Amino acid sequence: QVQLVESGGGLVQAGGSLRLSCAASGRSFSSYGMGWFRQAPGKERDFVAGISRSGGSTYYAASVRGRFTISRDNAKNSVDLQMNSLKPEDTAVYYCAADSEGGITASRLAYDYWGQGTQVTVSS
Repeated sequence: QVQLVESGGGLVQAGGSLRLSCAASGRSFSSYGMGWFRQAPGKERDFVAGISRSGGSTYYAASVRGRFTISRDNAKNSVDLQMNSLKPEDTAVYYCAADSEGGITASRLAYDYWGQGTQVTVSS
């Protein structure tokens, strides 16, 4: 089992940057595939980015590719999401998630563990 805690959210102007972090506690963090999702008010929770167990493979939603970068540090049990060139439509609660099967997937059904979320608001 793993517990996830996100941090780093906040208010930023369009064009700005934020870095989200997810701290994991529990055993065998390096065995989990990790992902970031986001949920805007009244909308479903959507996939943003995923990273493999080793960090060697990453996958992004088309809407964020080229602007966001996911990374992980297995020694520190953490996964980050660097967000650049932010747009008002990036406004959402961002969630960190862990997949015990270790894969990279955009399906939220594959993820077993979730953090509580962190709010990101991008003003125009």
